[in-house]
Amino acid sequence: MRLLLMVSRVIDTINGTIGRSVSWLLLAAVLVSAGNAIVRKMFDISSNAWLELQWYLYGTVFMLAAAYALLQNEHIRIDVVSAHWSKRTRDWIDLVLHIIFLVPFAFLMVWLAWPWFWLSFRSGEMSTNAGGLIIWPAKAMVLIGFILLSAQAISEIIKRAAIIAGRIEDPEGNQPHASVEKELV
Repeated sequence: MRLLLMVSRVIDTINGTIGRSVSWLLLAAVLVSAGNAIVRKMFDISSNAWLELQWYLYGTVFMLAAAYALLQNEHIRIDVVSAHWSKRTRDWIDLVLHIIFLVPFAFLMVWLAWPWFWLSFRSGEMSTNAGGLIIWPAKAMVLIGFILLSAQAISEIIKRAAIIAGRIEDPEGNQPHASVEKELV
């Protein structure tokens, strides 16, 4: 179990670093979007490359931050229902659902994304839009995002099993999962 917890910490560190780092891409996407709009309005010049770059940046943030959202326990859950359950019940439900839904889904997406990305990379696939960008970097972000999500799902399973077994303390304590809406109220 000690080795698994060490693996979990490594995965958490990697996804934490990536998740915090890609947040800067949102600023880049906003600057690209604003710059593109200003140039288009002021000089009547437009470029599909800038628009596609903006989409690539947003997509990259979404894909690479998904594992970080899971790490930070910010993923979707039904708080209205789970808030009434004991912490132990929530831990068991998280463990079981991660095993039977999240891991198979994330692994399937990695398996499907690999040939999709590889074919695009090998062929040098380009956007069909005039002046568009190469497509394989965006497809690579999908693949990498699901690899990171798969790894984080495994990390969460390791941690949840260790918490249930009493091997580690739960970093969340006995507090029910509070939704963002509840916290704002």
